[in-house]
Amino acid sequence: MKLIKLLPILGLFILTSCSTVYVNTDYDKKANFADYKTYAYNKTSIDKAEISDLDKKRILYAIDDVMPSKGFTKSENPDVLISIFTKESERVNIYNNMGWGYGYGWGWGPYWGMNYSTTTTTPQGTLFIDIIDNKTKELVWQGSGSGYLTTNSDRKDERIAEFVTKILEKYPPVVKQ
Repeated sequence: MKLIKLLPILGLFILTSCSTVYVNTDYDKKANFADYKTYAYNKTSIDKAEISDLDKKRILYAIDDVMPSKGFTKSENPDVLISIFTKESERVNIYNNMGWGYGYGWGWGPYWGMNYSTTTTTPQGTLFIDIIDNKTKELVWQGSGSGYLTTNSDRKDERIAEFVTKILEKYPPVVKQ
């Protein structure tokens, strides 16, 4: 009975652990982030991103959704340029399990037992968002988010938006004085 009560909690834990995006950021401590109010995309670097054009659009749409909440407007003469790039890898999970079978044990002779393991792979990705000062052409902020990817096209918009939102939550940086 206790196991039945724990199953929904375990399921929720598994569901939320798979959707986590791990974020890291770095920035130029001499940059004045209060001066940045407009943005545009660095088309050259975005064209080089090794993902489908549809996923590029999803990322750019998600950035366009978040930037106004940060006080930014899109501009032909921007204060900053936004660049993206991605990395993808496979996470290998190995599960060792105990089961039934025949073998020999200590002191009492033969016993029944069996070991087996299963291996699964899960696609993981990292999205990098770079913010570049348009006047100096120098990188002033970089955020990256890593997590599990989905191949389900119905969930891609949601998952990419989650990556972008979590990364840009850290912009602008809180400058410690």
